[in-house]
Amino acid sequence: MFSRNLDSCAACFAFLLALTSVAQNPVLVASPATPIERQYLTFLKRETARRTNSNWQITPHLAQSSPARTAVLGTIVLGTVAEMEELLPRPLFLQWQARHAPVTANPEGYTVTPLGKHLVVLAGNTPRAELFAAGWLLRNTRFTESAMTLPMPKAFYTAPEKPVRGYQIGYRMKNNTYDAWTLAQFEQQMLDLAVFGLNTVQFVAPISDDNPTSPLFPAPAQEMIEGVSRLSQQYGLRFDLFYPEMAKDYTDTVQFSAELKQFEALVKSLPLIDSVHVPGGDPGHTAPEVLFPLLQREAEILHRYHPKAAIWVSAQGFTGLRYKRFYELLADKPAWLTGIFFGPQSRESMEQQRAAIPPQYPLEFYPDTAHTMHAQFPVPQWDPIFALTEGREPIGPRPAAFEHIYKRFGALNSGFIVYSEGVNDDVNKFLWGSWGWSSVTNTHGTLVEYARYLLHLKDATAEHVARGIEELEQNWNGPLLQNTGIPKTLALLESANVSADNWRWNSLLYRARYDAYLQLRRRRELASETAALAALSTDGTSNERIAAARHALADTEASTEESRLHDALFSLADKLFHEVGLQLSVPKYGASNWERGANLDRVGTALSSRSWIEAKLSSAEALSTEGDKTTALKAITHWKDPRPRTLYDDLGDPSAEPHLVRGKGWLADPEMYHTAIDGIADETLEKGWNLASLSYAETLYEEPLTLHYDYLDATTIYTLRINYAGEGYTLPMRILANGKTEVQSFRVRTTNPEIVEIALPKGITSTGSLTLQWLRANGAGGGGRGGQIAETWLIPSK
Repeated sequence: MFSRNLDSCAACFAFLLALTSVAQNPVLVASPATPIERQYLTFLKRETARRTNSNWQITPHLAQSSPARTAVLGTIVLGTVAEMEELLPRPLFLQWQARHAPVTANPEGYTVTPLGKHLVVLAGNTPRAELFAAGWLLRNTRFTESAMTLPMPKAFYTAPEKPVRGYQIGYRMKNNTYDAWTLAQFEQQMLDLAVFGLNTVQFVAPISDDNPTSPLFPAPAQEMIEGVSRLSQQYGLRFDLFYPEMAKDYTDTVQFSAELKQFEALVKSLPLIDSVHVPGGDPGHTAPEVLFPLLQREAEILHRYHPKAAIWVSAQGFTGLRYKRFYELLADKPAWLTGIFFGPQSRESMEQQRAAIPPQYPLEFYPDTAHTMHAQFPVPQWDPIFALTEGREPIGPRPAAFEHIYKRFGALNSGFIVYSEGVNDDVNKFLWGSWGWSSVTNTHGTLVEYARYLLHLKDATAEHVARGIEELEQNWNGPLLQNTGIPKTLALLESANVSADNWRWNSLLYRARYDAYLQLRRRRELASETAALAALSTDGTSNERIAAARHALADTEASTEESRLHDALFSLADKLFHEVGLQLSVPKYGASNWERGANLDRVGTALSSRSWIEAKLSSAEALSTEGDKTTALKAITHWKDPRPRTLYDDLGDPSAEPHLVRGKGWLADPEMYHTAIDGIADETLEKGWNLASLSYAETLYEEPLTLHYDYLDATTIYTLRINYAGEGYTLPMRILANGKTEVQSFRVRTTNPEIVEIALPKGITSTGSLTLQWLRANGAGGGGRGGQIAETWLIPSK
């Protein structure tokens, strides 16, 4: 789906740095005037010490006689614009003043101004801007064991395009990582992300759609949220409270009053709140006409303790009728409301919402960067084996995809807070931070900086790893068995010289090895399945053919490389749990369930339909006559083509659904409002499912799932066979042929899977073509999912 030209390394960077000579102990001129600035200086010293034994020589001002000394050591001056006159000697201050030309008064903007060959001045518009200037310095300084090489660029001014650039922390059991974290780990993440431009931490309230505690909690949720709010205040960063309204019925005055008391207790306890985000759904279920009066009262309470805090609400999960009421309430322009945020499970697009919302209300983006399926931005045409095993929350860097998403929606929103469920989307968070600062940031360059800064790598190795991250995204493009890049990605990353003690590196290795393992194992198991089906088509008695098929299914053994990768996954999973709390298994590491990132539990799951075939063989073997057995075996081998000229679609397998009308496609429609989605049921093949039944196609809300056939015999009568299978939805669907003829009225699936046959009306193919549409009732809310079909057959009568 995406590719990137990496032939020219020079094109990977936003600008070329002219580096000074190596400095063993460079000079840092800084005189922090506020507690926040002192925190930044401590942070800069600490991060430097993690990367080198070289130390900053810190001085509160640059003496008149210092320039000769700076030529030897190299000097950085860090402070606010207002502090420069005190930090620099008069001649240098006048020289800096003449060259310093900030473009805006953005409170996070800063200038980088070289004065001569060995001195660079970093001047922030405000103290907070100093943190981002220090981040630029850390990203662009080259560290060795005993020295630093300082960046010496041409003078420039930079400020963020988006005022809010945030990420979410869910300190709760559902999360695949954060419920195991200490306050110190949250502090480190906050600062690491600030180095790449993120300025906002959003914390999910202790009471949400989850257990109030987790066995992995190092501290109670209330203590942790207070701690993160305090850290945000100490570092001059923004703190946002994500506050779902979870009571059953707010028309009940008792529940209404209890919610207000609970809300007041929480906001009173937090030292800093810049904003509160209340989702209309996901989680939540309250109608807007009930929700708005509650939010108005909560805004009054909030402003008693945090007078400048903003209130945001979303329309997530609303039905069509609730959207109508939501827009009517917004038309009254409530003064307590700051703006609207747009997140997953929104039946109306960002474009539609922006057009319907009064212009005075900004629209903020709440993008899901963590999930690959059942999600706001699913991986398009994802191979069902990946979906079955790596699942919904895998290690999932998606640089090209999210760059496209960011730029597509950038003009519609005022800022963003990314929805995350742990560290599986770590790379994506850093990328969003860089784009939020500047939408023209070179994505590959950010990946190089990510590798250099966070993996502590030299330039050449950082470039190597950045290419590996991009290739991990390419691993998911196209059919698993046809992707020749997967072993190359593994070789690329395994050849990099990176410390085995870095959790970010180990997570990338885990993904690369998982992909390669799946390819080897799927190829082996599919070969066994293919041999078994071929055995059923040979000469001999039915019992002889059954025996041969069983032998073929059992005759399979992992290669040395497959075994190596299998063992490596378990070793890396253990490291990742102990290094960063990533819970890749339910029984081993306490994940809440397998879908929440615990894909180590799927390493051994079957990757072929062996169990389904074995069950069919046993049923055939139990029949009393040779003729019946032969017929049963033929039904297995001819599952996809029960009659000559049958037109078959294995919906959910992107390589085997030739008649599926995909719609707009992912590039034009990344949320897939008008694009068919490939998915997989939450079952496993060893339970007796056929892989074709396990995978499915679906569409969202009222978008019809459409199949189209050409070159049909106009005189032939056809039977439509449908395998209704998928997740646990039981939603009524109907079928229209050629846009006008109903061939199935609304019906609900009675079993999962369920195979239904429909005799199509005579003459339905009189034009030589046929379009079939599966439709759902209008106005659905929630995620809009559930209209799922696993297989279809168009079977001619002759």
